[in-house]
Amino acid sequence: MEARKVNIANGWLWIKQGYWLFKKSPVLWVVLATVGVTGLLGISTIPVIGDPLATLLFPILLAGYMVGCRALEHDEELELPHLFAGFHNNTSQLVTLGGISLVSQMLILGVMMLTGGATLVSILMSGKPVDNPEILVQATVGAGIALMLGMVLFSMLLMSMQFAPMLVIFDKMSPVDALKTSLRACLRNILPLSLYGAMMLLFMIFATMPMMLGWLLLLPVMISSMYAIYRNLFPTPTEIAILEGEIITRNQ
Repeated sequence: MEARKVNIANGWLWIKQGYWLFKKSPVLWVVLATVGVTGLLGISTIPVIGDPLATLLFPILLAGYMVGCRALEHDEELELPHLFAGFHNNTSQLVTLGGISLVSQMLILGVMMLTGGATLVSILMSGKPVDNPEILVQATVGAGIALMLGMVLFSMLLMSMQFAPMLVIFDKMSPVDALKTSLRACLRNILPLSLYGAMMLLFMIFATMPMMLGWLLLLPVMISSMYAIYRNLFPTPTEIAILEGEIITRNQ
């Protein structure tokens, strides 16, 4: 299964489609997004095991949101149990995705340490605020190649995880196949995804200014727009047949 390659303008279309899904049940969307993200952040604060556990649970949480999006797409109700749908559908595969992500993050940090970024990695992994900003600046400048290499590798990991939970729960892919398919999909559609990312970054700035209140709207739209991207890049067999029929008709 391979992703479609779409036009750069789809980057804006995905945001509009995400907002359309949000408007179908705005109050419950705010509740689900707030509860889920707050819970995950709370878990991450647990000493020692918090961050690894949050990484393992993230694909499960995202899968639940995606199941909720699919329900809305089919004119069904968004419900609170959707938040926990990932615990009832392909849970082991979703946890495996989280495990691969966790191990990959550790390996990337290890590569950064071996290539001259040991000080920067130590600061980042300490989880403590840096009292003297100059220390962080010096560590960043000193990292050099390690920082650039880390950014590339983390970007690859992010793209691999982008659609993997959806491919696991909706298309029944194995975790490894889902990761590879997601990465190829992102690389094929790097332009629309870049536009989408730039627009979301702009919205994040505006959402942050009024006492972070804009995030109550932006966070659910970000979640639902992820489903919109997945659906656009990975159409159903019926949708593929319709698209192929339209192409044949235009070429006749």
